[in-house]
Amino acid sequence: MKRISLLGATGSIGLQTLDIVREHPDQFSILAFAAGKNIELTKEIIKEFKPKLVSVQLEEDAQKLAKEFPDSEFTYGAQGLIDVATYTDSDILLNAVLGSIGLEATLAAIQQRKMIAIANKETLVTAGHLVMREAKKYGAPILPVDSEHSALWQSMQGENPKTVSRLILTASGGSFRDQTRDELANVTVKEALNHPNWSMGAKITIDSATLMNKGLEVIEAAVLYDMPYDKIDVLIHRESIIHSMVEYHDTSVMAQLGTPDMRTPIQYALSYPDRLPRSNAERLDLAKISQLHFENVDLKRFRCLDFAYQAGRMGGSILTVMNAANEAAVGAFLQGKIKFLEIEDIIDRMMNQHENISNPDLETILQVDKETRKTIQTMLK
Repeated sequence: MKRISLLGATGSIGLQTLDIVREHPDQFSILAFAAGKNIELTKEIIKEFKPKLVSVQLEEDAQKLAKEFPDSEFTYGAQGLIDVATYTDSDILLNAVLGSIGLEATLAAIQQRKMIAIANKETLVTAGHLVMREAKKYGAPILPVDSEHSALWQSMQGENPKTVSRLILTASGGSFRDQTRDELANVTVKEALNHPNWSMGAKITIDSATLMNKGLEVIEAAVLYDMPYDKIDVLIHRESIIHSMVEYHDTSVMAQLGTPDMRTPIQYALSYPDRLPRSNAERLDLAKISQLHFENVDLKRFRCLDFAYQAGRMGGSILTVMNAANEAAVGAFLQGKIKFLEIEDIIDRMMNQHENISNPDLETILQVDKETRKTIQTMLK
């Protein structure tokens, strides 16, 4: 029985993690979890999974929940995330929160030598050098949950990492893959949230439409697999059946395939090194699909992917600026404050005006993140 601490329980990845626990109650339990402001859903999760510790965003909500559920402990805020991440009796932390808010909790769990299943890509983007250094120091395994990085991980099982010559990440192309830049000028939030293949949260869906999501994954891949950026490629793959590929120096290419369902990589990370059955999952029928399509990415069309390559090659605090600017700009678009293409403009502006700091420590990362968001907030006013 693996006892799970779950950050982001009410989000898309969190809810799908709960599905996995429901299907395998003899294998997994939710010992502690963190939610945000969705208190009604939080109550339902408490009733079903009976966790020992729960964190919510606001202190007043934590106090109310404590009265209603006396058998659980409650905490809140940024410290609450750390409390859940480092909960003594848990075996594995699954970090599924959105944004760089998950960074401090992840580092705290690593220092407790927890196994880390990470779906919070922003943590690796903004502080990958710190996370991997601490993971090595404390012997804490980092297991990828994103479908693309799970595919790379699975395609490298039993292989010598020194024989890898190239990583190939696949991208659906997002909501606007068939539209020109001129056609993107006045797209709506509703249109942007209509992803052709995957069911995801709002922020990730917008990142998929700009291809920033793939840019973040390129940076993650460089961090997780210690791979130079000129050996990490991206291909548009409309069907989202091949989740990523690894090319070896003998020209062999290993790929992991499956239907677009995040529960599969979530379960693989939780059950590793074993594989558990999935009774309710759709099986892959290649004869029915018939054809798979691939095309190169135009970096002038998808500027955000280009930003990610630029920031990744530079390293340092520019990664924090790019990520924070993207989060702030996507939030502004979702609130109707800016147009879709202005997301790119804001990121570009913030990156160009930043004086890069190489190898930043945690305090510097958090300060740069805060300053970037504050600048954008002021600019939008």
